[in-house]
Amino acid sequence: MLLSRKHLRYIKFVLHALLISSISFSQSEKIKIDGVSAVVGDYVILESDIDKTLVEMKSQGIPTKGVTRCQLLGKLMEDKLYAHHAVQDSLEISIEEIYSTVDQIIDNFTQQLGSIEKVLEFYNKDDESSFRQEIFDINKIQKLSILMQQKIVQDIEVTPEEVRIFFESIPKSELPIFGTELEISQIVIEPQVSDAERDRIINQLKTFREDILERGSSFASKAILYSQDPGSRSSGGKYTLHRKRPRMVKEFRDEAFSLEEGEISEPFKTDFGWHILKVDKIRGQEVDIRHILLTPKIEPNQLKDAKKKLDSIRKRIIDDEINFKKAALVFSDEKETKFNGGILINPQTGDNRFELTNLDPTLYSQIRNLDDGEVSQPIIEEERSGLKKYKILKVSNRYDEHVANFSLDYSKIKSLALKEKQLKLIQKWMNEKIESTYVNVSKESRLCNFTNNWVKK
Repeated sequence: MLLSRKHLRYIKFVLHALLISSISFSQSEKIKIDGVSAVVGDYVILESDIDKTLVEMKSQGIPTKGVTRCQLLGKLMEDKLYAHHAVQDSLEISIEEIYSTVDQIIDNFTQQLGSIEKVLEFYNKDDESSFRQEIFDINKIQKLSILMQQKIVQDIEVTPEEVRIFFESIPKSELPIFGTELEISQIVIEPQVSDAERDRIINQLKTFREDILERGSSFASKAILYSQDPGSRSSGGKYTLHRKRPRMVKEFRDEAFSLEEGEISEPFKTDFGWHILKVDKIRGQEVDIRHILLTPKIEPNQLKDAKKKLDSIRKRIIDDEINFKKAALVFSDEKETKFNGGILINPQTGDNRFELTNLDPTLYSQIRNLDDGEVSQPIIEEERSGLKKYKILKVSNRYDEHVANFSLDYSKIKSLALKEKQLKLIQKWMNEKIESTYVNVSKESRLCNFTNNWVKK
């Protein structure tokens, strides 16, 4: 439901690098600040933008030895080409969603440094308004570029035969090596919510719904005042969903895509609590929605009972009275995993393996001391919405580092084959758009040996 911690960390990391680069840039006297390197569509790329990008790479720890200004300019031109055609194709971005992301970033920066004044001082900015605008502009360009690339490849698929041909085309000496991966299973027990608490939340959501439908109250205002989803509360509960790019739990998506524009759902339940949801706008495969989330109040004795129940389940597994897979099916309260034996799905790859070196830090800390097949002690987990639950974890399978194997690693090989097909399509798109888009490269930059035909020779 919420903007994931991993995604938020990534956004903060990129923005930090960009903002730090602007500090380094402003403090350097050697940079030519007013030269135009290129124009792509409606976007101008300055000499200073190239210098900023170089500083950005260094701040991220990316090796810059051998990286030329021409290569950096080429990459900037690609980004602007995507953004330009996203606007030309009327790809809609949620301004409120970007503002919400800006709010989260500012809040996180403020928590880290202590106050907004210290944040402005650290990033060498004059005022909060211009600082917010700079972060907004960075996010907007990123969003437009990503949307355009997604549109280009959204209908691309690969057949099993294409996957086989792709794999067989790789010389044996060049087959990829996959690092150690884990298959992780879990059983989740949620504290029992009392009937009175459940009814209180449902009735409150029904009252909100009546206020909006019958008395003209604003859904967005209700979300700002009452929703317990920190990822959307500040934007009035707004999210943009895409049918082919799931980002919410199934119950939430099913409700969102079943409603007409302007329609408000009855209260419904997900693993995060109870919601009402309104569809603001439908745009083909995308839908703008607003929602209000309320999470139940859990009493200490209810949390204690959940742990006691999980202790009992764990003991039965250890005593071989029931295996983990059957226990997950019978007892787990997490719908997304209980029907496949509690096995977690990797949100990055869509399969059930997690590369050890890329594990989420929180999950890694929970399983790092577990032997294969060992069941963890009950672990309490708290969502950002405040909802608490208990879980036990088990490393179900371990796949040691190995050379790619077609049968064993089919899903990964399929992903590589799909990526290659997508890259070819993107390159074809880029070649065509460069020819049909206004591009003006400065006299000095025309000496560059670009990968793409930017100078239209």
